[in-house]
Amino acid sequence: MWGLGFRWLLLLLLAFAAAVELEARFVVEKNSLMVTSPTALRGRHDSAIGNFGIPQYGGSMAGAVVYPKGNSDACEAFNSGRKEHLFRTKPGALPSFLLIDRGNCLFAKKVWNAQYAGASAVLVVDDKDEPLITMDLLQEDDEAAKYIQNISIPSALIDKKFGEQLKKAVKDGEMVNVNLDWREAVPHPDNRVEYELWTNSNDECGPKCDMLMHFLKEFKGAAQLLEKGLEVKKIDKCMGDSNDDSDHPLLKMEQDSQIGKGSRGDVTILPTLVVNNRQYRGKLGRKAVLKAICAGFEETTEPNVCLSDDMETNECLSDNGGCWQDNAANVTACRDTFRGRVCECPTFNGVQFKGDGYSNCEPAGPGKCLINHGGCWHETRNGKTFSACQESGDQNCKCPAGFRGDGVKKCDDIDECKERKACQCPECSCRDTWGGYDCTCSGDLLYIKEHDTCISKTTVQAKAAWAAVWGILVALVIVAAGSYVVYKYRLRSYMDSEIRAIMAQYMPLDSQGEVPNDPHEDHPLAH
Repeated sequence: MWGLGFRWLLLLLLAFAAAVELEARFVVEKNSLMVTSPTALRGRHDSAIGNFGIPQYGGSMAGAVVYPKGNSDACEAFNSGRKEHLFRTKPGALPSFLLIDRGNCLFAKKVWNAQYAGASAVLVVDDKDEPLITMDLLQEDDEAAKYIQNISIPSALIDKKFGEQLKKAVKDGEMVNVNLDWREAVPHPDNRVEYELWTNSNDECGPKCDMLMHFLKEFKGAAQLLEKGLEVKKIDKCMGDSNDDSDHPLLKMEQDSQIGKGSRGDVTILPTLVVNNRQYRGKLGRKAVLKAICAGFEETTEPNVCLSDDMETNECLSDNGGCWQDNAANVTACRDTFRGRVCECPTFNGVQFKGDGYSNCEPAGPGKCLINHGGCWHETRNGKTFSACQESGDQNCKCPAGFRGDGVKKCDDIDECKERKACQCPECSCRDTWGGYDCTCSGDLLYIKEHDTCISKTTVQAKAAWAAVWGILVALVIVAAGSYVVYKYRLRSYMDSEIRAIMAQYMPLDSQGEVPNDPHEDHPLAH
């Protein structure tokens, strides 16, 4: 369509916008929320993306749901000994998703308090049985501006019934794990991305407009990179004379297609950013908006601006992105993309790891014991190594013979001499070793482990001598039998050849021609 296929409609003047904004509502843009545990709640649900913070467009985030015992509406700051770190993710654990109740204060204030307390995301439970709505500011003042400018975590509204189920599960002590997924929040119907910014001409309308003007200046460079290759003359021809004192047909068409039709998302509250016909939700910041636009591309088709160092911040470098890692094997579950870091168990040296990617990843399948012994117990002493890793079978870790334990953290040596009463013959003496035992016999006796007995060395030597004699006899018999067979075969061949020679003197074979007559012999017809 236009050059690389981007459309940048900036500052469309909507004269009627102010009047409509007073009574209209946002079109609700949703993302998927998947409950992975407990089993009774497992399934997919809709949630409404909040219009502040930074949703992870094109990515997903897994977390453990936490419901605060006090301050359940998060309208007050969470006070504790650790203060702002109350809900911070612990090493090796899933990020904390704070579940809070709606009401009593601004949505943005709730999310700000949760963020300050260390939460990674917020789920607000509606207090009404109603269709999902978009969380936004109902009023504009300096306090509200402070919240929306500094919120950097995603948030979403969930319906009352589903929220009550989550709260009950948490109160009952169950582990509630969920996954927020924004990968389909921006569709990619073709190989281009169209984005539009709808606003009004008033640049003195309060904190929100101040942020908008700052965004326009900040995003200018990224917009130029995205629009690289567009033919300006064709755009000017398409747009027409912007100074003409009359209704602009193109703008009029855009207004009609946007307002009240429901096909592309009604633009009723300004400013509104539309990406591939979906309204953007979240903070109007350069990086957040660019990430949403880049998410409109299929993976591996993004332009270079989406893959720049500014976008590829590599969250895995800081505390491994909160994902699982094994320092001993130098392997991690953290994978970074411009769409956000992903915690998923990797494939390493041909071995597939399985687990949640946050607190646990274990090698599975063939070759798993080559990777840090499959996470099982192992120990080396005097150059001898024992491992509890099982390549096959129902158990991943099982203590080897001669040991007992859980196979994961420990395997203790078994004293076979005492516990299993090894070496029970009268002449036997037992000595326990690491992972086994040794049996010896007194005097000149030798220990036979298969029969747990001691026998005389002379007996052994005699048996060995007789075995040698029998071996020689068997060999002689085999040689004699072979010689006899050869003799019989050669004798028969000789007899056959003699008989054929004798018979040939009296009975010429068919293959022989007649013997010619003597030329000197008289012949009755000779002249």
